[in-house]
Amino acid sequence: MAALLTLAGGLTGGLFLDDDDSDQAKQAAANATAYEEAERVEQDLMRTQHAEAVRNEAIERARLKAEAEAEAARKRAAEEAARKNRPTTTTKPSYGPIPASCQVYSGNRATGCAMMLDYGYGLDQFPCLEKLWTKESGWNERSSNSSTGAYGIPQALPGSKMSVYGSDWQTNPITQIKWGLNYIKSRYSTPCGAWQHFLDTGWY
Repeated sequence: MAALLTLAGGLTGGLFLDDDDSDQAKQAAANATAYEEAERVEQDLMRTQHAEAVRNEAIERARLKAEAEAEAARKRAAEEAARKNRPTTTTKPSYGPIPASCQVYSGNRATGCAMMLDYGYGLDQFPCLEKLWTKESGWNERSSNSSTGAYGIPQALPGSKMSVYGSDWQTNPITQIKWGLNYIKSRYSTPCGAWQHFLDTGWY
């Protein structure tokens, strides 16, 4: 009888031990599930935070780009406005009073003025021509530069160049002026162009 009681007691105790092991296993499984869930939530949160940071960075880049483009547009608009407000015409340099006609001159100057008009220039060009050849020769058809060999009213160098317009190039002011006007037209376009070059360099 005692042996039976002992056996029964052992069986009952074994049942209680099995119940404890089952509860511990269940608790461990629950803890593992909870840990995995917490880990998943944390990873989801990190992914969300990373995506938010990337989005914010993209927004900031877009904002800076928009500001830079707006600033560039403002500068272009300001430059365009300044360009439109600039005077569209430039003031021609003044080379002296324009004569009313060639009749205000005499001698070789009067001849040169009339011939210049025949070449298609306006009276506004004669102050330049008058100053240029006054500097070069004083409008003297026999003016000669002993150091260079330049000769005549336009100071052709050498003077014999003027022979293409006449064999009398040494004495005829008309021949000399004709050569001089053609030379100016081919090299400087206008008498004032030649005079400006003379002012800049001391020669033409």
